[in-house]
Amino acid sequence: MPEFEAIFFDFDGTLMDSEPVHCECWREALAPLGVRVTWGVYSAHCVGLADQAMMRVFARLADPPADPARLWLEYPRKLELFRARMAVRPPFAVGIAEFLHELAARYKLAVVSSSTRAEIEPPLEAAGMRQSFATLVCGEDVARHKPAPDPYLEAARRLGVTRALVVEDSAAGMESARAAGFEAVRVVDAGRMMEVVRARLA
Repeated sequence: MPEFEAIFFDFDGTLMDSEPVHCECWREALAPLGVRVTWGVYSAHCVGLADQAMMRVFARLADPPADPARLWLEYPRKLELFRARMAVRPPFAVGIAEFLHELAARYKLAVVSSSTRAEIEPPLEAAGMRQSFATLVCGEDVARHKPAPDPYLEAARRLGVTRALVVEDSAAGMESARAAGFEAVRVVDAGRMMEVVRARLA
């Protein structure tokens, strides 16, 4: 029996180096409201969180502190900025489409992310990688996000698997995967994700 039936990938910071792009888009969207989003704050407190949950972090950056609900009204603007940047230059590593196609011949693959489908699916389709994934579990698909186990449990339910390897970049994602009962490997550089996964599967 194979060790794993499936491999579940986080998206931002794992399949692509998109966290700096998300940060730039939030910085631009919230600047008119007096919120100064910095990479230091974003990388320390927002990576792995659902977008709406980030509003509590961003609200504290305003002087005086802002209403998180008011900041969330800027999400459509942020999404528009993100889509535009992804359309021009999606930050996928060279060779990743072929790598995923190779894995899909042996395992069921899923993306499991706190980001929305509107942020995940278009870049995957544009890069020719969407067909490698049997399902996408996105932020709108579960009531509780990482670090709760719900996203990974939902992916397992959809694919009918009990043995999965999770590939993550954030502490919240690692906690979510382990709470769901899966082994997880952590990626600290999206450019080396393929190396990390190959080493674990070897």
